[in-house]
Amino acid sequence: MSRTSRMHRSWHHFAAATRFALIEHGRNRFAMVLVALFVPTWITLAHLVIARAPVQFRLRATGEMLRASGNELSQISGALNAATLIIGFMMFAATFVSGDFDRRLAMAGYPRLHLLLAKVTALVIASLAVAVYATAITCQYWSPRRPWLLVVGLFCAAMTYGAFGVTLGALLKREVEGMFTIVMISILDLSLQNPIPNPAADSDFIAYLPSYGAMQASTAAGFSTTVPLADLFLQLAWFIAAALLAFLVFHRRTRSALPAALVAAPIPAQAAAWGAPGAPVATNAVDQA
Repeated sequence: MSRTSRMHRSWHHFAAATRFALIEHGRNRFAMVLVALFVPTWITLAHLVIARAPVQFRLRATGEMLRASGNELSQISGALNAATLIIGFMMFAATFVSGDFDRRLAMAGYPRLHLLLAKVTALVIASLAVAVYATAITCQYWSPRRPWLLVVGLFCAAMTYGAFGVTLGALLKREVEGMFTIVMISILDLSLQNPIPNPAADSDFIAYLPSYGAMQASTAAGFSTTVPLADLFLQLAWFIAAALLAFLVFHRRTRSALPAALVAAPIPAQAAAWGAPGAPVATNAVDQA
């Protein structure tokens, strides 16, 4: 097989897997409702309920002493909380539901790397959409100094929790366990970084939390003129670590116990043209399994 043919076949595998991943997210109506309603509800309640009294705090990323309205600061925290919960839930649900189907495809010889890259592509699209949406809603109530940086912060946090969702979806056996784990991690992570309930939100320990870089960037976006690049790179490191863990868990979960000759067999057209989890995959390798 020529190099061009191999590249075309690889692209076909990736495109098919990505199409399935996006369809799977689109079928998750509960997640769509959360995006449409939970994000604006959280931000709006923070605007209406939280006191407008100014809060003075130190932005650990830059060392600046900042002064911000309490409800504006809470809107940033709320937007981050909504983004991490929704994207974490979406990626967990998609991985959890399609787990058996992914395993059957891998046993039939479908490249696991393509399956995982498709999930990452869907994660990027979903994270960017939620980040832009949450920023647009926030800008309806007040004007952050750098809205684009707020989008970046929300996007990075959502990507990290999305990778957590893939890991939990491939690792856990029950759906309620994954949901509870994502909720608890997000609540503890962001609550400890909010200077309103936690006056020690600039302590050294905070720098080890999963969304530290995203929170610093998002807060700077609202109230500072500085772009905390080092902290954004730290957030990127969190995502890379979470993505590598997701890859290892996903690889182990979908590995085949079939003989190498069967695993290496060519993938029939039916296996590459799938459209929904649970659909029959007519392959010799699966039938013999």
